[in-house]
Amino acid sequence: MAASPLSSSSALSKPISKHHSFSLNTPQKVTFPLLPKTLQKPSSFPCNHVLHPQKSQFTTSSKNPISDFFSANKNEDGLVPSFSDDDDDKPREECGVVGIFGDPEASRLCYLALHALQHRGQEGAGIVAVNNNVLQSVTGVGLVSEVFNESKLDQLPGEMAIGHVRYSTAGSSMLKNVQPFVAGYRFGSIGVAHNGNLVNYRALRAMLEDNGSIFNTSSDTEVVLHLIAISKARPFFLRIVEACERLEGAYSMVFVTEDKLVAVRDPHGFRPLVMGRRSNGAVVFASETCALDLIEATYEREVYPGEVLVVDKKDGVQSVCLMPHPEPKQCIFEHIYFALPNSVVFGRSVYESRHAFGEILATEAPVDCDVVIAVPDSGVVAALGYAAKAGVPFQQGLIRSHYVGRTFIEPSQKIRDFGVKLKLSPVRGVLEGKRVVVVDDSIVRGTTSSKIVRLIKEAGAKEVHMRIASPPIIGSCYYGVDTPSSEELISNRMSVEEIREFIGCDSLAFLPFESLKKMLGSESPNFCYACFSGKYPVMPREVKVKRVGDFLDDGLNGPMDSIDGGWIQGPRDLNVEKEIDPLYQKSNI
Repeated sequence: MAASPLSSSSALSKPISKHHSFSLNTPQKVTFPLLPKTLQKPSSFPCNHVLHPQKSQFTTSSKNPISDFFSANKNEDGLVPSFSDDDDDKPREECGVVGIFGDPEASRLCYLALHALQHRGQEGAGIVAVNNNVLQSVTGVGLVSEVFNESKLDQLPGEMAIGHVRYSTAGSSMLKNVQPFVAGYRFGSIGVAHNGNLVNYRALRAMLEDNGSIFNTSSDTEVVLHLIAISKARPFFLRIVEACERLEGAYSMVFVTEDKLVAVRDPHGFRPLVMGRRSNGAVVFASETCALDLIEATYEREVYPGEVLVVDKKDGVQSVCLMPHPEPKQCIFEHIYFALPNSVVFGRSVYESRHAFGEILATEAPVDCDVVIAVPDSGVVAALGYAAKAGVPFQQGLIRSHYVGRTFIEPSQKIRDFGVKLKLSPVRGVLEGKRVVVVDDSIVRGTTSSKIVRLIKEAGAKEVHMRIASPPIIGSCYYGVDTPSSEELISNRMSVEEIREFIGCDSLAFLPFESLKKMLGSESPNFCYACFSGKYPVMPREVKVKRVGDFLDDGLNGPMDSIDGGWIQGPRDLNVEKEIDPLYQKSNI
């Protein structure tokens, strides 16, 4: 059932207009002139062919959402993963990448840049540096500050390095899946760090294994290394181009060899990747501009969709068109949730986007209230926008603890909503006796929202009105975001009024989809809205979804059944199967 954007206990809802064969494209390659140290910024990137996205259909389910996932996953020692409760009810960005060329402290700058990108992944981190034509790697499970120290960074000398922080979408959380990956082949060594998700990973892996390739990990990124190794293209960067031509889905990648740093972005530009330069001329690539800011690199431009940038001492920076690219389909959730507010993503200020989302909510879903609060941290800027437009004071009604570790010990006498209470503490002086507007960035399963509403009402709030700074999420993401299967998404199964009743608030409104697109203006067609519309720019070849509990292993000793990456067959929808597999009818006669 499609969700309409506004519902309250006293008002009517206001509705809104809610493959298996393996193919290898042989696209054109266009080489551009060498770029000087101060890069020329073209007004538009070439190879601008438009691909019309196919439609995907979704089935709905009457299953109840997972309402007590937190309590069901306590281990034998009484430890509960701290992210299994409220963080579980948010989409997860897969990872962040960094690449640095031409700085004598490349690995240390890489380490700092990864700190700035820590919000994009907290399960593992790694750096590969090049010194005297040798690739040296340090990887580990945990936060950047837990993986690296002075002695480990001393093991990574050199003027060139790449780094990675991860939250797994394909591949379990075991140490062997922590990137960057390094591999040797007949022409040398190569390292790679990848942000995104390949929708044809299984088909590619099966093809490679049939031809004798041996895989060490369950990550889709390893496929890329195998494709490079078997390529016969010359010079080297054309091996990367040829490998990427076989990939489908989302990938923003940085590669390092004995003498080159290479950055690649998929033809749709799903995931961000930017380029900057330090005052000493060092070239920097990163997932977000916040990483450039920390290491004092000046933002120059994005890596364009479908572009390969090759950096070496001999030729400086070279730009190559990977393939004729379709209309860009950049992930809108970067602006809604993933990126830091101080970043510029896809050429737009994340802060300004979120502020505008809040203003739209105040205009299109107003309500009498005494105070506006946010669900920290991602709802803060939208709440500021709502408060400014509504002329109502913004206050900190919920305080977030940033010091909760990966696990905590629950007392033997169960505390209701324990996980939420550990991380969010209500301020009674702000909430008591007040009509409160609560702004959050999204609702996924609804389980956390219900606990937050209960928390605020227990603190004495007279009324609680939820305002969500994104449209209802009805579809899973296949492009590098960890989301539940579509039947677990509450907006795919319930109307806004049903969701309001489920989470227990007095009114509920989502950011209207059409208003979001109107705010983006002429750039609106350049964004991917698959999670809101169910229309996928690149149809998933493997109709799979991430298992809900896959991320609950300890990062070192994942269960054996997660070795394949924790993918299960998605909901059986014959219409989808017919659309994805052109041989469906023949195989079912």
